[in-house]
Amino acid sequence: MANEAGRVLVLDDEAELRSMLERYLSQQGLAVRSVADAGQLYRLLERERFDVLVLDLMMPGEDGLQVCRTLRQQGHTLPILMLTARGDPADKVLGLEMGADDYLAKPFVPRELLARIHAMLRRQAMVGSGPALVEAARIRFGDYELDTASRQLLRGTEVIALTSGEFSLLQVLASQPGRPLSRERLMELAYGRDHEATDRAIDVQILRLRRAIETDPANPRYIQTVRAVGYVFAPDGAPR
Repeated sequence: MANEAGRVLVLDDEAELRSMLERYLSQQGLAVRSVADAGQLYRLLERERFDVLVLDLMMPGEDGLQVCRTLRQQGHTLPILMLTARGDPADKVLGLEMGADDYLAKPFVPRELLARIHAMLRRQAMVGSGPALVEAARIRFGDYELDTASRQLLRGTEVIALTSGEFSLLQVLASQPGRPLSRERLMELAYGRDHEATDRAIDVQILRLRRAIETDPANPRYIQTVRAVGYVFAPDGAPR
């Protein structure tokens, strides 16, 4: 059923594109709603739950970057796939900095959009299947506990808000403590082989994680940089 397959919300000011995406994604078994501006989006999110937001970058009034920033500031962890009209790497990086999880340049092949959405839904669905897995799936470091079964990062009883992409990246790092991982390997393990991103995009995701868990993101204890390699996770906070 469509509801089981995932609920997708599309925000784009182009009526023709909204209609096409609603029709195509619905035919693929997804439950799809679309809106034309930020105001409609915020009102709909107050009433309904969605699994993925497809968000156009270039819009009159409140654009995609502003919408993304607002949602993250309000604590929304809804996965966001940003559509960039020019495919400019700077636009992509800026979108990631504002809190987007993925990006796709216009014009795009609908099947590629569908594949990206399915990948985001799979990341959300990665949960444990029984009580025996829950305890084994808890990773502790500092004041934090990473629960891979419920896909939550906890500090005491506080839930630290992470997007699905951020959680996947942290899970990959935390599951291989002390092992330096290249940016390419991190991308492959966290998002899949078919995911394309620049080194800068991974660096932006790492920066967002550091802002969430490090006391001083400029001098990180847990997610450390390995020069000429990539990153390494240090659960004890000791220099590597």
